[in-house]
Amino acid sequence: MKLKTTISIILLALLHFTGNIQAQNVTFEKSAPLLPQLKDSNPKEIAWGYLNVPETWGVNNGKTIKVAVTILKKTSNEKSNNAVVFIQGGPGAGGIVNIWSWLDHPLRKNNDIVIFDVRGTGLCQPRLSEDLGEKFLDILAKNQSVEEDEKQKADAAMLCKQELINRGINIDDYNSFAVANDLHALKSALKYTNWNVYGVSYGTYVAQVYANNFPEDVKSLVLDSAIYDISTYYVENTSNYMASLHKIFDMCKKDKKYNAQYPDLEKTYYSVIADLEKNPLTVAVDKNIVPSGSFTYNAEDFKVAIQQALYNKQLVEVIPLLIYQFHERKEEPLANLVSAFSSLLEMDYAVYYCMSCNEALPNNDFSKYQQNAAQFKGLQGGISFYKSDFKVCDAWNKNRTAASKKHHDLSNLASAKYPVLVFSGEFDPITPQTNGEKVAGRFPHGYNVAADTYGHVPSFTSIGKEVAEKFIDHHLPEVLAFQKADKIELVTSVIINKGISKAGNSIGELNPIFLFPLALALIIMLVFMFMYLIKLLKKSYSTSQDKIMRICLIITSAVGLALFGSLIMAILNVSQQNFFILAFGLPQHFGYVFSLVFGFLGCLALSSVYFMATIKKTNQRGLIFSVIFSNLLLATYLLYWGII
Repeated sequence: MKLKTTISIILLALLHFTGNIQAQNVTFEKSAPLLPQLKDSNPKEIAWGYLNVPETWGVNNGKTIKVAVTILKKTSNEKSNNAVVFIQGGPGAGGIVNIWSWLDHPLRKNNDIVIFDVRGTGLCQPRLSEDLGEKFLDILAKNQSVEEDEKQKADAAMLCKQELINRGINIDDYNSFAVANDLHALKSALKYTNWNVYGVSYGTYVAQVYANNFPEDVKSLVLDSAIYDISTYYVENTSNYMASLHKIFDMCKKDKKYNAQYPDLEKTYYSVIADLEKNPLTVAVDKNIVPSGSFTYNAEDFKVAIQQALYNKQLVEVIPLLIYQFHERKEEPLANLVSAFSSLLEMDYAVYYCMSCNEALPNNDFSKYQQNAAQFKGLQGGISFYKSDFKVCDAWNKNRTAASKKHHDLSNLASAKYPVLVFSGEFDPITPQTNGEKVAGRFPHGYNVAADTYGHVPSFTSIGKEVAEKFIDHHLPEVLAFQKADKIELVTSVIINKGISKAGNSIGELNPIFLFPLALALIIMLVFMFMYLIKLLKKSYSTSQDKIMRICLIITSAVGLALFGSLIMAILNVSQQNFFILAFGLPQHFGYVFSLVFGFLGCLALSSVYFMATIKKTNQRGLIFSVIFSNLLLATYLLYWGII
């Protein structure tokens, strides 16, 4: 009798749950391409749409939101219904903007790639906030105390929270549990039996919540830069950062070449913090990035700049150079760094606080954070960029019930039947390799891939993509694959020049309106250089003035063309080696480019002076002037970029 009663209760519960889902009317609607760059995409290759889901799961109040979705169809003729769903991190970063990393991913051959924007982010409706990150950048740009920074950051976040409430948005409904329900509904709407779940950074926590709550949805699980314990995610922030940074300090100590270029790097790092604490450094920046046109680096900005550099292998290689640029207070190269702050703050910070203040910060003890940071006295209290989140979330959670502050149960993961692959980067300052080992150990079939020489999210490197594809498609966990990765090569001997970065970006944009005059000038220089050379060889000029003028222009144009060609070749070569070097200048072995700059300017000056002195005796003055003007135009571009 008891068994029958139990079965009846379970059946009634299932019927109630099913009925509730149906009453909430989850639907998927197709749409036109959501990205303008792919407006002409083939619907058979890329599908676009919105998943309509309740804002509050389990409550039938009729209020729904739209989750933006993109499906990259598999490129092979494989008939199986395989799919990979990608969960972006942040929290608050959009997923669909990462479509470029997936278009040619090897996993797409045999799997549909499902990319979505976590509710409230990116192209979702509603998008919670588009400008809170910009406000934070303006705050960071000011020359003010850390305390004032934190106060203004909290004030901006509270204003955003009130705006959300005024818009009728329930901030309690933007968390990992709700996203897990969205994913379960999306899998059903797209008619997948199960799928391979791929989470990165904070998305690994969402993925674990999803896998815990809906284990039958998961065919395999890939976690890149994984969170192990949400209650230490902030507490251990400082020690994780410094453990990664000390690896750079140790490299410089042990290598004679590095130590000669960057002596006492650790001591220099702490001296920069002390110096910027007393004397902040203000640099001029593009007003499109910071409306005031200036950015003031204080000690906290420096610390977070170095911490963010540890995320990326190529940035890791320029960290000693970056520390010494701050030490020497080199304004021009450091101005190029502000764009990195700008990109860091592009995600939806309203969603960031909805999730962080809901499930992360309330489970982290601020006193333990302070104890952890106190181990590093020269650091002066950890990194304010993260520490301030405690203050923001204290205000954000004021008058909210304790029930809204979730600590999600992950106990079901210990009995997971699906295989799990975990990536962990050697230099990752936020989710270190120890996290990867612990997360892999949480699962019966977990494998940890130690991504030596890389930082955060190493699975999107060429090696990582290959490992992920072999794991998902062929169930081969190549845990030692990164042992073949190129070793870290710290950047040394760079000729500092503020214009290289601007020139590289300008040429790389291929703006026809901007570049057309330059292209026309270079063509004129090339054509007339050969034309004059042929005429000189044929002895077509009767006066010495005409001969000298033509010889001057041939040499000037030749040096100018050699300069421009060498500049392009140097930029391309360095961008393939390490793109971030261009923010500072060019490696020393490209010093000939700057020699050509001086040679070109000297030849141009002599040619122009000689032309003015002999203008009345020179034939075809209009033609010669056009060649001189073309060379002057090249010089103008070099001056505009800042190379001169």
